[in-house]
Amino acid sequence: MTLRFYDTASAEVRDFVPLEPGKASVYYCGATVQGMPHVGHIRSAIAFDQLTRWLTYRGYRVTVVRNVTDIDDKILAKSEASFAPGFRPEPGEVREEEWWALAYRYEQEFLKAYDTLGVSRPTYEPRATGHIPEMHALIQQLIDRGHAYPALDDSGDVYFDVRSWDKYGSLTRQNIDDMQGAQDADPRGKKDARDFALWKGSKEGEPTTASWASPWGAGRPGWHLECSAMVTKYLGTEFDIHGGGLDLRFPHHENEMAQSQAAGHGFANFWMHNGMVTYQGEKMSKSIGNTVSPAEMLELAPPRVVRYYLGQAHYRSILDYRPTSLEEAAAAVERIDGFQAKAAARLGTDFGFVAGNFGPSTESVQAFSDAMDDDLNVPRALAALHETVRAGNTALAEGDDEAARHARNAVMIMTRALGLDAVASSDAANTKEAAALGVLVEAQLVARAEARAAKDWAASDAIRDTLKAAGVAVEDSAEGATWSLQRD
Repeated sequence: MTLRFYDTASAEVRDFVPLEPGKASVYYCGATVQGMPHVGHIRSAIAFDQLTRWLTYRGYRVTVVRNVTDIDDKILAKSEASFAPGFRPEPGEVREEEWWALAYRYEQEFLKAYDTLGVSRPTYEPRATGHIPEMHALIQQLIDRGHAYPALDDSGDVYFDVRSWDKYGSLTRQNIDDMQGAQDADPRGKKDARDFALWKGSKEGEPTTASWASPWGAGRPGWHLECSAMVTKYLGTEFDIHGGGLDLRFPHHENEMAQSQAAGHGFANFWMHNGMVTYQGEKMSKSIGNTVSPAEMLELAPPRVVRYYLGQAHYRSILDYRPTSLEEAAAAVERIDGFQAKAAARLGTDFGFVAGNFGPSTESVQAFSDAMDDDLNVPRALAALHETVRAGNTALAEGDDEAARHARNAVMIMTRALGLDAVASSDAANTKEAAALGVLVEAQLVARAEARAAKDWAASDAIRDTLKAAGVAVEDSAEGATWSLQRD
């Protein structure tokens, strides 16, 4: 199957044809570092990590850029609030914290969350504050081409003239006259309330450290402009894929596309957007108390389980969180790990395989690959993975070591492609312990089978009870006994 992705701009699934053969360029929106990462941030990062891994698996040399928005109204407001006399810090907040210190501290929290859940570091991770000259150059281009203008009230703001660009609204299929005014600056200096800020002039009371000199007066960049300037520097004026959360389509991505194309840039060939995370069918909201953070998830389950849960749905669909979600994800991960541990106990840890050569497992691996090629259909890919686990368990029970080895190798490739083997956590470090447990349990099952063959039911039951007391569940079938770790 040809590699295909859904493109938001054209509203269709299209064949992926890279601009440069053998290479793929990806930009996805990172964090505005004003606070702790929430589950939506992490779901998006995992979705585009899966994309990156699959492009790499398919043989592309991938360049990934993920930005850090480290200057923003919300960052400044949060810093200012920390200096107020009555400020009472919530957990994780700091009293009298400069905006740049606050931004850096939360940037580290995002990196820690990404690393914990196995999200690969991008090729480049530029900060907005490090690219002011590039932003000035882009603004001047837009002014020269008649698509931007300095504010009419001499405030130092510079705005994009949305009516100068006849394609404005095309990404989200909106009519400009139906849009509300842009909320990023006071409308008094605009030609049209919908014009958005490219440069924001300094205002009284704002810290001087949050202001840079410019041809239009001291100030700071607008949010939308930052991404256009950074992606152009690292990936050029035209690149393969631009990604981000569905909530960023408007106004952020709409504005990015308009200003970049108005500057004469081809910009993104594909626009990919991941869906939101809900709580039992409702939008997560602090005001109604139905939020769950990545940190809270990691208190309830190991990182591999959290990654499995956040990455199990199709990236474009809504991912709904329920109190049982992590338990269900844990059961799925345990099935995979249980097979791998039993396979290691029987076959050893020397895999000795060549990627793409899976023998009897070729059909299931092909099903996995076809699913991932089809707009990253992870649910179908996971179905192929679990079917291979079941086939591998059957092969082990029947003593077919060759089939079990092929299944084990296929499972390893699939988990690698999904990033389930890359989680930097204590549970990922337990591979040797799991293999050792598998050896011990399998030895007990051999002794139990010998006792049953000799009709020594007391000895057989004693072994089963001992394993049960240790948290190991044994199930008998026509193919023999299988085991798994009991769930709490």
